[in-house]
Amino acid sequence: MERRHFLKQTGILTGAALASPSLLATPAAVSMPKGKAEQVIFIWLGGGMSQIDTFDPKTRGNSKAAPKIAGSEYDTVETAVPGVKFCEHLHRTAKLADRMTALRTVNHHLIDEHAFGTNFVHTGRLTTGSITYPSIGSIVGHVRGAANADVPAYMLIGYPNVSRGPGFLGAKAGYVYLVDTESGPSGFSRPEDVTPLRVERRRQLLQPLTARVPDGSVIAQYREAQTEALRLAGPEFMRHFRLKDESSDLRTAYGGEFGQRCLLARRLVQAGVRFIEVSHNLNFINGTGWDTHNEGQLNQHLIIKELDIALSALIVDLEQQGMLDKTLIAIGTEFGRPAAYDGRGGRGHQGSCFSLLLAGGGLKHQGAYGVTDELSKTVIENPVSVPDFHATIHAALGINPAHELFAGARPVPITDQGKPIAALFG
Repeated sequence: MERRHFLKQTGILTGAALASPSLLATPAAVSMPKGKAEQVIFIWLGGGMSQIDTFDPKTRGNSKAAPKIAGSEYDTVETAVPGVKFCEHLHRTAKLADRMTALRTVNHHLIDEHAFGTNFVHTGRLTTGSITYPSIGSIVGHVRGAANADVPAYMLIGYPNVSRGPGFLGAKAGYVYLVDTESGPSGFSRPEDVTPLRVERRRQLLQPLTARVPDGSVIAQYREAQTEALRLAGPEFMRHFRLKDESSDLRTAYGGEFGQRCLLARRLVQAGVRFIEVSHNLNFINGTGWDTHNEGQLNQHLIIKELDIALSALIVDLEQQGMLDKTLIAIGTEFGRPAAYDGRGGRGHQGSCFSLLLAGGGLKHQGAYGVTDELSKTVIENPVSVPDFHATIHAALGINPAHELFAGARPVPITDQGKPIAALFG
């Protein structure tokens, strides 16, 4: 029986109801922008980047005065976008501001604690006891897959944890990770005495055992991940990690150890990796990374300069390779920092207002988006939620932010009601 006939027969659909267009009208389709980016380089500034000292500078403060004066730690520089200023230590990046947008009004209202913030900015969801949500990298890798079957869809240059992981999507949506850019991922290079023939014999030996594993089980997921690892192992995949294949001038332009990670990220997306996360704070050159409490603030300029060198080199390199419009660069951090200084001249945590950044990816960039108050503490215009940030990344890749995944039988939209920033699509 058709649904309409059933409703008539039961009296639920009366003549009066039939006359009401609100009950029968098809809901208006929500128009979602759709970009043309093909891959993402996601730079993670673990610790909490101080927006007031980087991409949303305000009036100068003074951490050494008595009492201390709230405000920016550094002077500002003009950018390539009229009316938009960055911190003086971002002067290289400032010249490329027309290729990027600092989202100055990102906010969340969690406990301002590192683990909560890291998980939220990676997954766009609150932590719950009933479900482990996948990271944005796992989602993008799962939905779009690798651009080249010879490389993984999702890679991580940094330390792995659950916030960066596949959550309910399972191991097949996980990442390949490395910490050392020189050697690449551990376990992917075969010993010289292990020939392709020996590898195939080992696979055949294991096949009767793995064939007994029930489909859909945790062990089956591990089997799939192991199969993928064996497929990638060997010189064809590992050659992408030979940074010495690049010119010495280019390697020098990227700067130190973090810059070499960014150069490797460019090589990997060029090879077909869909999403790669690059962690910045592995070496703590200022003593604390971006978590600039106390004396960490004194040498914060060192990490800002390092970011400036690597980020500007990455943008220019991608542009010269003809890849910038197809590669979205995103900068994430778990929260920002308040304008006021703590007792020893550092800054605390602030999730109510902070900056994230998008560059390239074919978006309609404007240098900065959103307006904050005189201390970058309160959002004044155009607030951006973390789900909105995720939705913008997805839309830039041509993915509908309302697309549903399934945690078992439960449908889960890939963003928590996130809406792409319409001003970046034109």
